[in-house]
Amino acid sequence: MRILITGKDGQLGHELVHALAPIGEVTSLGRQELDLAHPDAIRRVLRQIRPDVIVNPAAYTAVDRAESERDLATRVNATAPGILGAEAHSLGALLIHYSTDYVFDGAQATPYRETDDANPQSVYGLTKYQGEQALAAATRRHLILRTSWVLGAHGNNFAKTMLRLASERNELRVVADQIGAPTSTALLARVTADLVVAHATSSENFAFGTYHVVAAGETHWCDYARFVVAEAQAAGKTLRANPEAIHPISAADYPTAAKRPASSRLSTEKLFRTFGWKMPPWQDAVRSVLQQIL
Repeated sequence: MRILITGKDGQLGHELVHALAPIGEVTSLGRQELDLAHPDAIRRVLRQIRPDVIVNPAAYTAVDRAESERDLATRVNATAPGILGAEAHSLGALLIHYSTDYVFDGAQATPYRETDDANPQSVYGLTKYQGEQALAAATRRHLILRTSWVLGAHGNNFAKTMLRLASERNELRVVADQIGAPTSTALLARVTADLVVAHATSSENFAFGTYHVVAAGETHWCDYARFVVAEAQAAGKTLRANPEAIHPISAADYPTAAKRPASSRLSTEKLFRTFGWKMPPWQDAVRSVLQQIL
């Protein structure tokens, strides 16, 4: 089985390379080798490699900068998935693509299901949703995995930022009116590997489509930061700010160029019902990453 992974240098791409290596012959490419902003490059690379499985974690993820770089965000997040889908269709390949909670407006009182209406509130969210639509229109043989609050030992993320700030400052102020579930790249990679194997063993009856993949439970950014700091201190790391010195603020107190969803809760019931995956608590994901980086 030939597996192509895009975005190998990103948080998730790095983890996917390791998780998928035991399953097949992996070719992993970074932006230098495959820039998704260039359609001709996508077509050329895929027709050269001719993969059986395409795994696409690459994306334009600078959420605030996307508001002023709409064209680039559109090319990478919206146009490229459609081209990948068309090439996957021609090859008869499975295409696995990752999307985001930002396709929703965050106003719903209950966790979002895959069938709930999308209503993105930012350029990033809009382009990611447009990419979902383009991909699904191009090939039936796809999996769109929506996730949220991604963190991993490789690359930059919220947990690493909080550790840095807590080592530099005596007090922190963190948003407390946006909720979600921190989800590790390791969990996403394990689910992806399991889905690739499931497809290989039962491709004719495989349940293609969109699935939510997030850790279980929920928290807000402020409590998430407190948890990270508490775990780091328990592991012996010296920090200037302790959990009690991390104070809640509202999103309105911390204005950003792009609007964030107030609720990033995603239901994983469909994933469990279809593939039997029961998501571990978000605390497990964070602890695992902290053990690697502390």
